[in-house]
Order: sequence, then C-alpha cells, then structure tokens
Amino acid sequence: MITAYCSNCTSIPLTDLSGERKLPDDVVWIDMIEPTREEERFVESALGIEVPTREDLKDIEPSARLYTENDAVFMTASLVWKAETDAPTLTDVAFILVGKRLVTIRYAQPKSFSLFIAALHRVPEQWRSGASLLAKLFETVIDRTAEILEISVARIDILSQHVFGDRAKKVRKPGNYLEEKLRDIAAHQRLVSKVRDSLASLSRLMTFFYNVDAVQKDRATKELCKTVSRDIQSLSEHASYIAGNITFLLDASLGLINIEQNSIIKIFSIASVVFLPPTLVASIYGMNFEFMPELHFAQGYPYSLGLMLVSAVIPFFFFRWKGWL
Repeated sequence: MITAYCSNCTSIPLTDLSGERKLPDDVVWIDMIEPTREEERFVESALGIEVPTREDLKDIEPSARLYTENDAVFMTASLVWKAETDAPTLTDVAFILVGKRLVTIRYAQPKSFSLFIAALHRVPEQWRSGASLLAKLFETVIDRTAEILEISVARIDILSQHVFGDRAKKVRKPGNYLEEKLRDIAAHQRLVSKVRDSLASLSRLMTFFYNVDAVQKDRATKELCKTVSRDIQSLSEHASYIAGNITFLLDASLGLINIEQNSIIKIFSIASVVFLPPTLVASIYGMNFEFMPELHFAQGYPYSLGLMLVSAVIPFFFFRWKGWL
C-alpha cells in the first residue's frame, strides 16, 4: 500500500495515482507499507530511483544502510515494534530523500508513524519538505522511544515492589512465585535491549543525516537534528541505567530463590540431626546379640522410648536457643 502526502497535509492513495507515471508537484512524502513489486516499479518510475527490497533492509552493513546514490539519500533504521506486547521486536524502515520529497518503506506499522501522521496537520508549512519532515518524523520516533522507556520503568518499579515489598511484609506466595517473576524480568530485559539496539541504529543514522546537504542548508532542520541527536544520547544512557536496574532485579530474585532453597535444605539438615540420636538409640537396642545387659529388662521398652524422645528434644531446643530454627 502506498499513500502520498501533499504539502497541504492531504493524503492520496495509490489508486488515485495508478493511471499516471508522474506524481503531483505538491507531494512531499510517499509512505510505502509492505509494497508489492508493482507499487515499487511505480515509485521507481515516478522518482527515478531504485527502491530497496525487504531483503536489502535487513542488511546490517553500514554501507548498505546509509549511502547516497544519484543525488538520492538512502537511510535505514531499526525501530521498536509491538512494544506493548509480550514479544517486542525490531523492524527495519527505509528513509529516502529524493529532491524535496521523502519516501519511507516499511513492512510493519510502528506506533511512531501513526502518531506522526495524526499530527501532520500541525507541522508548520515551512517544515513541509522532505528533509524537514524526516527530521520531524525522527523527533516523533524519539518521543515514542522515550514513552516506551517510561512505561518500562513504571512496570519494572511495580515488579520490584512485588518481588521485595510483599515478601518483606511476609505475604504468603506460591512456591513458584519468584520463578514467574523471572519470566517478567526477562520480558522487560528483552524490551530494553530492543530499545538500545534501535537507539544505536538511530544514532548512526542521525550522524549521517546531519551531514546531508538538504539539512545543512536549512538552519531550523539542522538545529532539530542536533536536538534529536542529543535526545538519542540521553535516552541511550537512560536505557543503560534501566538495563542495570533489571540486572540488579534479576540477581536479587535469583538470590531470594537461593535463600529459599537454602532455608528448605537447612530444615532438612536440622531434622536429620534432630532424629539422628533417636536413630542411634533404636539401632543399639535393635541389635540381635544373644547376651545384652538390657535384654531381659522389664522396663526396657519404655526406657528406650523415653531415651529416644529425650535425645531428640535436647538437640531441638539447642537449635532453638542458637536461633537456627
């Protein structure tokens, strides 16, 4: 699907352009979502460029993601997608500057694009050119990334309270409670990891985009690019800080699991020590020798039971006195 946006913020679907090979002069942005080969040929014919394929967008080499060809600037960035789900991922998006027009090619629908399209009518007229719109789009992408990190921080804080707060108050939890929280921690770590990868991709792109002639010739766009680059740096540091908190939460959860396991093992160890003396007494009087001093003792049975009870009670109270129980 292709949607063209004019300088007056109106949109034109591909069906209105399919009969001609020339775009209207006031088209400033062409947004391609999962384009077919026919749609790619249409854009190639209308703009005189070679549209990168889906396989081209997956190339991780910097020279294949950031380059200039026939006065057209090609840039590819990885954006966070499905951030609100349990399986956040990265999607590669191509940004192409051809003259005063912007072309975007994407095979997913990150929320930052829908936010930018919804606010497109609020963009001042002097910003409605390819390079300026792209700078504004990057600003929206960074704002959305900041929102994702804020949501992640709030959820991690709640998770931390569940791990430490409730247990500090000795709230009874099921045996697999911490194990379930480990899965939540892993999900947060995956999201923050995707955000950091996206920010690294955007940082490289902004360095390249800043040196484009269209940006250098427009002071306002140039200043906006500087601001976006600073925001990317700040968010990268913030994401690293969040990743550190997640690592601490993971280590602490594993530590609590180890403490619980050690407590269980300690109980079994103490129980075995408590019952060891009675077992020794029972073993002694369970021997089948013909000549034993207490063999014909009339009170031997209750005597041995009492001895076993005393030998179990004394270690029990000794452990209580030491604070081991």
